[in-house]
Amino acid sequence: MFTAVIPVQNEEKSILAVLANVLRLSVGCIVPVLNGCTDRTLELIHSIPDPRIHIIYFAQSLGIDIPRAVGALYARHLGTDGVIFVDGDMSGNIFTNLEHLLGALQNGADMALTNCYPYITNRAKLTNLVLKFRSRLNHKLDLLQPLGLATPTHGPHALSAKALQDIPAVAIAIPPLSLVWAKQSGLKIQVSTSIRHEELRSPRKHRRHTRLITETIIGDCVMGLALAQGKPVIRSLGKHELLGYHPERRFDLLEQWEEAVSTENRFYEQHLIIPCAPLAQECVKKC
Repeated sequence: MFTAVIPVQNEEKSILAVLANVLRLSVGCIVPVLNGCTDRTLELIHSIPDPRIHIIYFAQSLGIDIPRAVGALYARHLGTDGVIFVDGDMSGNIFTNLEHLLGALQNGADMALTNCYPYITNRAKLTNLVLKFRSRLNHKLDLLQPLGLATPTHGPHALSAKALQDIPAVAIAIPPLSLVWAKQSGLKIQVSTSIRHEELRSPRKHRRHTRLITETIIGDCVMGLALAQGKPVIRSLGKHELLGYHPERRFDLLEQWEEAVSTENRFYEQHLIIPCAPLAQECVKKC
């Protein structure tokens, strides 16, 4: 069976809508990864009595994209057939799109992506800048024609069990690196669905966030370009070091979690919550 991983940080306004989509999917386990939540998100997830839900809870913030890698490691530990990633703020009516991603895995894809820009529209200057670097990376990987501007950075996407084995957790936590690893590992990569960015219904963020996320994504793409060319993997572009949110990524906790999952030690037990534990044993077996 497949696993759904839901990175979550203070998503009390959207988490129930996201779960309403995910609970309808043919997945054996649903793994919200709570990342420094201080609102009612945990309480709301607890209110759903579904034995497929396994909560990974970190009181401290893990930083951007690290929760995705945390969930991927747990899913791999369960022996899943593949993982679909859906952010906890993607509250749009995207159930059919999620089915398309799972269907792609069932049909042999190793990395199934979403095209979030299926139509030419008027785009903000920062958006165009981000897309320029995404295009540059896809072109370098000889993937521009099949993928266009699609990337694991943006929108729901899915990885097969083989991809979870071949791609290091640290690369899953820096999405453009996972794309490079997938290409270099000979994995089957494809765009499996299209959702206009607006239809994800992710909330608008403040200007500072927009600037920082832009810098983060471009810096990630610069790292991907360097990895693709066999160069030292740095975030520098000329005299500019593109950090954005990158310094807040808790790679130390990701490394600790990876070790903990393999041994099921106390750190693992402290951060894993299975609300319907007696019923969830069958879920673990089916994953």
